[in-house]
Amino acid sequence: MARSAASAVHVVSRIAAGVLGSYVFCWGFIALGVGLLYSAGMPFHDAESLSSMLAFLVFLVAFLWAFAAGSLARVWFVLLGGGLAMTGAASLVQWALL
Repeated sequence: MARSAASAVHVVSRIAAGVLGSYVFCWGFIALGVGLLYSAGMPFHDAESLSSMLAFLVFLVAFLWAFAAGSLARVWFVLLGGGLAMTGAASLVQWALL
C-alpha cells in the first residue's frame, strides 16, 4: 500500500511538473523573448507574436522532457528555476528599456 501511495505522489508530481513547470518556463521564455526582440528593434506586437509562437514549441519540448527525464528534482529545478531566471532577466531588460 505504501508503494502505491508513493507512486501516486510521484505521478502527480510528474504531471504537475509537466503542466505547471512548463507553463512557468514558457512564461519566462515569452517575457524574455519579447524584451530582447523589442530591444533589438522589432515592433512590440511582432516580438510578442513571434515569442508566443515559439513558446508553443518550447512548451511541447519542456512537457515531454518532464516525463522523459530521470530525475524529478532536476525537472522541477530546470523548469521552475529556468522560468524564474528568464522572468528576472526579462524584468531587467524591460527596466533598461524604460
